[in-house]
Amino acid sequence: GWHYAPPYDIYDLAGADDASTMLDPAQNYFAVRDADGDLVGFCCFGADARVPGWDYDDEALDVGIGMRPDLTGRGRGYAFVAAVMAFGLRRFPHPRVRATVAAFNQRSQRVFLRHGLRPLGSFTRPGDPPLAFVVLAGEVEASVFVPPL
Repeated sequence: GWHYAPPYDIYDLAGADDASTMLDPAQNYFAVRDADGDLVGFCCFGADARVPGWDYDDEALDVGIGMRPDLTGRGRGYAFVAAVMAFGLRRFPHPRVRATVAAFNQRSQRVFLRHGLRPLGSFTRPGDPPLAFVVLAGEVEASVFVPPL
């Protein structure tokens, strides 16, 4: 499994349960690989990218990301999110993108802000323990992320 240093350990991928969800073709999860074919992370879209506790609508494409733990915090998030959003918008065309990010995760929030998303609001996910999240959204186009050939 993937194990992150605290406080990012809420993103740990434990094993079989997480893998079976991500490998289920009915889910909108996708592997993200680098030019050498090595796994860099994963992404998900739509309902799979939503966190319980927010009143979501279908006015935006929800985007979720996960980067391999040894690659986080090293300035690679911008390119990673650009590739994910370009892929997502081509596969699921939509004029708006929305991301739900843990409130403590300033790194991820900064990356989405740099891509033009803006805060919509915040909420606390029910659970033990409860966890605060920020919802960001913006109007973007797939062509913004990948230069034309």
